[in-house]
Amino acid sequence: MTAHDGWETANGEFLAASLEWLRLVLRAHTEASEVDDRVERAAKEVENAEASAPPPALVVLAGRLGLSRFERDTLLLCAAVELDPSIAALCARAHGDERMAYPTFGLALAALPGPAWEAVSPQGGLRFWQLVEELPGPGHGVVSAPLRADERVVNHLKGLGHLDHRLAPLVTPLRPAGAGLPPSQQDVADQVARHWQAADGAGPVVQLAGASDAAKQLVTAHAAAASGLLGYRLPASLLPSRPTELDQLARLWQREAMLLPLALYLEAEETDAPVARFLDRVTGPAVLATREIRADLTRPSLVLDAGPPTLAERAVAWRAVLGSAVDSEVDALAAQFALEVPAIAEVAAEAGGDPAKAWQVCRARTRPRLESLAERLEPKVGWDDLVLPDRARQQLTEIAGQVRQRSTVFHQWGFGDRITRGLGLSALFAGPSGTGKTMAAEVLAKQLALDLYRVDLSAVVSKYIGETEKNLRRLFDAAEGAILLFDEADAVFGKRSEVRDAHDRYANIEINYLLQRMESHPGLAILTTNMRTALDTAFLRRLRFIVEFAFPGPAERESMWRRAFPAKAPHAGLDFARLSQLPVNGGMTRNIALNAAFLAAAAGSPITMRTVLDAARSEFRKLELPVKDRDFAWEEAR
Repeated sequence: MTAHDGWETANGEFLAASLEWLRLVLRAHTEASEVDDRVERAAKEVENAEASAPPPALVVLAGRLGLSRFERDTLLLCAAVELDPSIAALCARAHGDERMAYPTFGLALAALPGPAWEAVSPQGGLRFWQLVEELPGPGHGVVSAPLRADERVVNHLKGLGHLDHRLAPLVTPLRPAGAGLPPSQQDVADQVARHWQAADGAGPVVQLAGASDAAKQLVTAHAAAASGLLGYRLPASLLPSRPTELDQLARLWQREAMLLPLALYLEAEETDAPVARFLDRVTGPAVLATREIRADLTRPSLVLDAGPPTLAERAVAWRAVLGSAVDSEVDALAAQFALEVPAIAEVAAEAGGDPAKAWQVCRARTRPRLESLAERLEPKVGWDDLVLPDRARQQLTEIAGQVRQRSTVFHQWGFGDRITRGLGLSALFAGPSGTGKTMAAEVLAKQLALDLYRVDLSAVVSKYIGETEKNLRRLFDAAEGAILLFDEADAVFGKRSEVRDAHDRYANIEINYLLQRMESHPGLAILTTNMRTALDTAFLRRLRFIVEFAFPGPAERESMWRRAFPAKAPHAGLDFARLSQLPVNGGMTRNIALNAAFLAAAAGSPITMRTVLDAARSEFRKLELPVKDRDFAWEEAR
């Protein structure tokens, strides 16, 4: 027999003795001379059963909730109707009315020993903790109203430790990681556990700050387990806004925490929920998970930071699950994906221990959900499709190299210890429209095997103060590890405005916040602009790379035309040297080649110079560029 089985047996014996005592007390209320002696002997049996270790559930509940002996006996009276149907008949007999087969405060005051009117008060333990419920009915006052014990309380007295059904839809359990925590997170979990143990369940709330929700949940789960508690996550967005409903929920949680006991993990990220009011009304172990420290709490707080495993810790975890991987593969995974240790183990199992497959699984797992803020681009072009001057191509190669070698330079060589502004990599692609800026970003994404997202700045920037920062926070948090492409950066990074009013001041704050997030973004952030001169030079100094995309010359244009037609596309007699004389950029070249293909397909012929030049004339007219007939003339005999 286990210790729990032994406690269940002892608890059952205590309940049986208590119910027998209660039956005799109710009979004594109407038949005093016959049962007085038996009541005294039954009370002694209850006292003996109560001495078991650990104590019975009713005794523990009364102690934790501060119930007097009379309140405890009244609760027993109300619960007894659910535990033993014969009690209802005894209640009716005690009332002197067979229709009143239920307990009341009046019956308790009249029949139970040590009656106290304080037990009827709304601030008394029975009503304050909602241990008993007054059933509605005509003509009933507080003393005469039928009473019913709360279902959760009755189950607890029987030894059932299930979470209250009213809380179950709002919370989810926090489970410790089977493999344990890395040292940096374990240190925080130990601090939380020591704080809870020193405060004996009360004291300041713990504010866990940081951007990683998974890290904060794991830290709390391990701290709760070390303290012998069950951790539950409650999103603050589910807190009721009405004060009475909020107080009822807080009281319900507080009662449940005393019964099980529990540790609260209140997740409050960018919410207008009444977090401070709720925490004021609960005591006991509690963690407030927040991105930034909240100053609106009236309850004292202990502030700690909880972040994802360090790069070195992630590398250790990857090596433990990818035994055959070489150091470069492990370092690349650790540097690119800020996963928790349990997630690393899951990825390795899903990938079958293959580092290349693990990379793809990580990409899928960390793929952000950016809704309307950004568009995911699927790269379909490589270096051979990109026509650029040698200088620009070399810079792109350097950018790719820096993404790959971040772990070596920042961590193994120690440069990260000297950099205080963040380890992000940001670049500006500047040049006229159609010169290959977006294509270059696609090439980098394909080479680095990373996701690429084009950010819709019109959806990010809001006229409402504070909304732009919220959108940017959501964007960068969701896109951790991906490549972000900000088109038309001059719309945001233009010349810094003079501060004439509050909106100007907040506009500059938004720009600075965007730059700060770019500098700390673990992936690559790319800005594009058609007008470099429109950008504030103070912002340009904070970028790692500036790549110029010039309008292509004849040699680059001929190379682009040779790459414009797929190998499977039928074409005949194309004069690429002649086409290179047209003043077109890469975007125009692609449009002309595609439109020429449709013209040829409609005519049932291969793509010829005639169809290409006709498509080129249409493209020039569309863009309202000068059209000279001689530039588009072509005689097939030539």
